[in-house]
Amino acid sequence: MLAVRKARRKLRMGTICSPNPSGTKTASEVCNADWMASLPPHLHNVPLSNLAIPGSHDSFSYWVDEKSPVGPDQTPAIKRLARISLVKKLMKKWSVTQNLTFREQLDAGIRYFDLRVSSKPGDTDQEIYFIHGLFGIKVWDGLMEMDSFLTQHPQEIIFLDFNHFYAMDEAHHRCLVLRIQEAFGSKLCPVCSVESIMLGTLWEKKCQVLIFYHCPFYKQYPFLWPGKKIPAPWANTTSVRKLILFLETTLSERAPGSTFHVSQAILTPRVKTIARGLVGGLKNTLVHRNLPAILDWVKTQKPGAMGVNIITSDFVDLVDFATTVIELNDLLQEDRALAKC
Repeated sequence: MLAVRKARRKLRMGTICSPNPSGTKTASEVCNADWMASLPPHLHNVPLSNLAIPGSHDSFSYWVDEKSPVGPDQTPAIKRLARISLVKKLMKKWSVTQNLTFREQLDAGIRYFDLRVSSKPGDTDQEIYFIHGLFGIKVWDGLMEMDSFLTQHPQEIIFLDFNHFYAMDEAHHRCLVLRIQEAFGSKLCPVCSVESIMLGTLWEKKCQVLIFYHCPFYKQYPFLWPGKKIPAPWANTTSVRKLILFLETTLSERAPGSTFHVSQAILTPRVKTIARGLVGGLKNTLVHRNLPAILDWVKTQKPGAMGVNIITSDFVDLVDFATTVIELNDLLQEDRALAKC
């Protein structure tokens, strides 16, 4: 079975999405653009809630605008401090949690996107932006980038988790949902039982996008899934040991079959963490030195009804994160082979 797994990995990783002059493959260049389409037939009829799916945390934060106002997700004290230009530069170091654009993440194999959105003070056109301390790109631009990828890769499925909304009234929500409809159209998957969401059935219906909307507004649209269908417990710790204990505990409490499940394999800075590493930023202070240990935990996991499902990370390109998660699905194939023996 090990030889089969290695062969399957070579098949999936046979393309470099963004060649570099050295001719070697870095984690961000390994192309998993069609990994779902490449899964063995046996897994086409397994609920997506039982597969291992790589995701990114604060997926949109690869670019934030230092020149825009501080976001409404920040405290009044931070907003006052941010009048000093240097403060915004430091905020950027702690607001950015990804290096790769949406397209680059998709090419790398990321299929779950953690999205936080907001209107912008002073805007009169109801435009919605991604937000994490500072404003990111327009949501519309991100959605179009994703739709372009999906059109080129018709067997890939994505999860868009809109889980934080700031400074948005009903008109803003209607504008955002209209944008989602305009971007994806018939690719949107209507709400149904989680157990029925399988690659085979989605391919048959030509559905590629599941939208989760953590706001009562979801009730008004048949393609907005309630947030409770994709719980994402948050450890809120700077300790790898405490994070892993939390991930193990929440997995053991997972309700089989009725929901998807997000394991947030991320560390969260405290105020003192930021103070100590003010200039270094999130990546250099907290993520870079701890991500290999977190990846080691990922390698020990197994997907399934009571196993891991969606796993998210900061800076998914720093290690071979997406491929490591994707390869966990080979364990489901090995179980099948052992059952036949």
